Amino acid sequence: MNRCKTPTNALSYMALCAAAASLFGLLSLPASAQDEVPRPQTQNESLVGGRNFPVGTLRGKLMVVNAPDVELDGRADRLGAGARIRSPQNMLVMPGAIIGQKYLVNYTRDAAGLLREVWILTPDEAMASRESLDKPFLNIWPFVSNDTLNTQ
Repeated sequence: MNRCKTPTNALSYMALCAAAASLFGLLSLPASAQDEVPRPQTQNESLVGGRNFPVGTLRGKLMVVNAPDVELDGRADRLGAGARIRSPQNMLVMPGAIIGQKYLVNYTRDAAGLLREVWILTPDEAMASRESLDKPFLNIWPFVSNDTLNTQ
């Protein structure tokens, strides 16, 4: 079904729309709009020489029992499929290599509640306080320990 009877009606309608858009400034973006691109927020460990962690990253004590089963803050937990554990040097660590060792870690969870990203902390990162600990209403996992002592 052709709604425009003649091609000139369609072309004149498109030209009218383009003229109206340019009049109202819809086609041109101001240069300041490029400066307002949201940047991912990070936590304050980077201020003490640490890595940048996503906002909402939680802190706890992790011990790998038998991969993918772990103990987090003394409770049984599980690593998600494709979970990544990073060493203090930011290198990937296989869960089987750290079985039975306790570490102070920052971690995130996936939508199913399983551990998705785990970062083993350096002593400097461990001394930095977590913003999510001060604001527990942002945290859907309220059983996180406030202990910032390294447990290695």
